[in-house]
This record gives sequence, C-alpha cells and structure tokens, in this order.
Amino acid sequence: MSRLKEKYKKQVIKDLMKKFNYQNVMQVPKMEKISVNIGVGEATQNRAVLDNARKDLEIITGQYCIITRAKKSISNFKLREGNPIGTKTTLRGEKMYEFADRLFNIVIPRIRDFNGVSRTGFDGRGNYTFGIKEQIVFPEIIYDKIDKIRGLNITFVTTAKTDEEGLELLSALGMPFIKK
Repeated sequence: MSRLKEKYKKQVIKDLMKKFNYQNVMQVPKMEKISVNIGVGEATQNRAVLDNARKDLEIITGQYCIITRAKKSISNFKLREGNPIGTKTTLRGEKMYEFADRLFNIVIPRIRDFNGVSRTGFDGRGNYTFGIKEQIVFPEIIYDKIDKIRGLNITFVTTAKTDEEGLELLSALGMPFIKK
C-alpha cells in the first residue's frame, strides 16, 4: 500500500469528518481517478510526434496510453474528424495513489519558479485540473532521449460535492496549493 493511501485511511478521513461534520465515513470524499493527457497539435502532419508523446506518457504513468482522435473537423487548424490529436491514460487504485505521491513530493517541487499550485482549477464539483508545461520535470524522463518539450494536463476526479471539499481533500493529501 502506498504512503498516500495509508495517510488517507489514517489521518485524512478523521480530519475531513471533523471539518465538515460528516456522520458517516462513507460521506468523506476520496479520489476516484487521475486522468493524464497530452495534446499533440502537430500530429496531423507528423505521426512520429504522436508516438513519441505516447511513449513519454507511458514512461511517466507506468501504464498503457490510448490515442485520442478529433471529434469535429476544424478547417482553420487543418483538422479532420477522426485524426489523431493526442494521447491519454486514466489511473485508478494503487497506481493512482503512487502517481499522486510522486507528483506531490518529487515532480511539483522540481518545477522552475514554483510558488504553489493555483486554487482556481476546480470545476464546481470538486474535481481539479492543472497543467505542467514541461514533461522533463518527471525524473523518469531522460532529457537526452526526448524529441521535444511538451506539456501535459492532469485531472483529479474526486467524490467531493463542492470545490471546498475537493480543496480540503487534495490539501490533506499533500497538494501544495498557493497560500491565501
């Protein structure tokens, strides 16, 4: 069991039950999944770029990634419906907690000029999304073997009903939010 999952079971549940006056342990919000994706706009011209992005994401997450395709045709972007435009993966269970632990304790502190993660990435239902501008902050990525620096989006899907509950959950797990 990962350190983050143990922390959730021992400490976070008690803290959130006190703060929000929950009557039952099942009311306490928890993480359901983490979705990680890379959008590759130039994949319409060069298929190899998409394969490299997919390999990077598989190295970062330790899990197989799927290719995402365009839902609509957009002529200004030279994009047709069905063209490959990115790659994504969804982490659940033990891999989710291990990825979150590495993200909070190793990756985010390695970001240049880091002051904390913005609190504005919530969607109104307790889910949080933020982006990382460079995949090279992950220690698994070898700088000499990448073809281009790419950004990626990370979404934390929780069972929280409000943004405040989601913020407290992620803060308790170790997400370094900007201080008010």
